Amino acid sequence: MENILVTGGAGFIGGNFVQYMVEKYPQYHIYNLDLLTYAGDLTKHQQIENKENYSFVHIDIADRQAVGELFERVDFTYVVHFAAESHVDRSITDPEVFIRTNVLGTQVLLDAAKSAEVRKFVHVSTDEVYGELSFDPTTFFTEETPIQPNSPYSASKASSDLLVRAYHETYGLPVNITRCSNNYGPYHFPEKLIPLTISRVLNDQKVPVYGDGKNVRDWLHVLDHCSAIDLVMHSGTVGEVYNIGGHNEMTNLEVVRTIIRALGKTDELIEFVEDRLGHDKRYAIDPTKIEELGWRPVYDFETGIAQTVDWFLENKEWWEKIISGEYQQYFDRQYARK
Repeated sequence: MENILVTGGAGFIGGNFVQYMVEKYPQYHIYNLDLLTYAGDLTKHQQIENKENYSFVHIDIADRQAVGELFERVDFTYVVHFAAESHVDRSITDPEVFIRTNVLGTQVLLDAAKSAEVRKFVHVSTDEVYGELSFDPTTFFTEETPIQPNSPYSASKASSDLLVRAYHETYGLPVNITRCSNNYGPYHFPEKLIPLTISRVLNDQKVPVYGDGKNVRDWLHVLDHCSAIDLVMHSGTVGEVYNIGGHNEMTNLEVVRTIIRALGKTDELIEFVEDRLGHDKRYAIDPTKIEELGWRPVYDFETGIAQTVDWFLENKEWWEKIISGEYQQYFDRQYARK
């Protein structure tokens, strides 16, 4: 049985990828490594935590000794690296933790992967490293777009991207870098735009919208993202970057209004607030390169957002525990005593 290390597997995208891999590949043993910071939630994995091909590892990726000991204990074939501080607003308030996790943590993992001679190191990044686009609908980010990050978060991710590239060019480490557009779907942490809007609308609370709400993002369903990373891991050309986008450009205001309508409420719940510092105007990805590899998104935004709203309605207990903080006790109950 081959061993796959997934870092950040208690987060939103990494968590969905862990579940996807455990269910799809019984011949792989999936190791979910996560420090369980505020956004790390293990309750989402209750349906897989007793499966023979799944293990959870409570480690800080920036802890060189702990990571080294893990790689000595387990022979990993692949590393898929999601673990990162990812909330732009938090990076503006406290950039240091983003540098430690996203840059130093990545470098620690790269050293371990190099020593272990893994078959491939897949680094999951973001389109935010490219900076911003104008509102010209004919312009898109490609893999050749220069990196020009505009927030401490995106700067830390750009730095980690360059480290991954350097380890390939200098040491020959087999790598791929993926850069995705905004994800949405099940288990999305409630501080993000879509789940925040859903939870607030359900509670008849005001929904904050930055500035005039005209900032544009390309939305990608998280399960489409998982299938793309799976393809890159197995079939991506070593050393290449792959952009992953959903062909779903929407303004933030359009996203909020779509959710409000789906839940039968009115625009009176919208509250425009002071714009975020350094708020990029538009992100849009040209995914031609990964589509040539054989990938296509399954979800358009209309279908995906309807499914996502239904999921949050059916799983109210999960996100209410996230908001209350009760989810953070799950590790102590289920794992710390083992």
